[in-house]
Amino acid sequence: MPDNLVFAGTPGFALPSLRALVQMGLPPVLVLTQPDRPAGRGRNVVEGPVKRYAVEQGLPLRQPQGLNDPALISELRDLQPVAIIVAAYGLLFPQDLLHLPERGCVNVHASLLPRWRGAAPVQAAILHGDAETGISLMRMDKGLDTGPVFARQALAIGPEETAGSLLGRLAELGGELLARLLPQILEGSVDAVPQDERRATYAGKIDRAAARLDWRLKASDLERRVRAYNPRPGAWFLLDDAVVKCWRAQVLPGSPGDVSRQAPPGTVLAAGRDGVDVACGEGVIRLLELQRAGRGRVTAFEFADKRVAPGTPLPA
Repeated sequence: MPDNLVFAGTPGFALPSLRALVQMGLPPVLVLTQPDRPAGRGRNVVEGPVKRYAVEQGLPLRQPQGLNDPALISELRDLQPVAIIVAAYGLLFPQDLLHLPERGCVNVHASLLPRWRGAAPVQAAILHGDAETGISLMRMDKGLDTGPVFARQALAIGPEETAGSLLGRLAELGGELLARLLPQILEGSVDAVPQDERRATYAGKIDRAAARLDWRLKASDLERRVRAYNPRPGAWFLLDDAVVKCWRAQVLPGSPGDVSRQAPPGTVLAAGRDGVDVACGEGVIRLLELQRAGRGRVTAFEFADKRVAPGTPLPA
């Protein structure tokens, strides 16, 4: 089996796929990862998970600002990779690189393509109430996640699943599927099947504004928003003109005549040991874990003590 591979990836999602290559006895001849970036409250420059693992394993590493550098393309051409394995790299591949490897560029994508192409497929699956998502191994082409698919494997989405927990499970599944299918892909014994364009959906980049809790929406929509934007950027709302993030919430059961239908959306209906209950456009959402800017996460009861009282209006 040919073993001249290049790997491109940056965040934690990519790590199980890179680890799978090493454990298969196929360590990449080169690892590409994005440059170190400032992160955290102190904005200190930190190394990404893929870089740390590559250095630990002694793998050749490059961190280009982009992939159109002629010197980089020349280096890759000299390596003659049979395939480039890509997992959440975060930079667009130029045509020169897409056609350089014999078996092309194989992408580990976190959705069941053609559903949820784009930058945030995990968040989109939760936001839209999908029962399942999964991993697709696809051969990259010039479009955004439009290439033919070698294999898909589904994964059920739990009722309390956050984007963070789901992404972690998908990352492991991606490494497992890659380990199982890659030998066949490299040997050319498995075909990539074109996607059904009629079923394609798109998941755009995460927008902080979209993570704001608009109390005019259904309680179920807001609860999914809380899970979809955990851990980044965090669902949020305003209280006394200050941002408050919500990390956990639940929809309260109700009846057609309940008090939430008589209160404007955003009205705090109750604040106690069980949480902070807020009237929505339809139904009631109970906020369970909250965080003020510059503070740690606390239970909604701890937060509400002397800060939020029944009848308090929260802006949409």
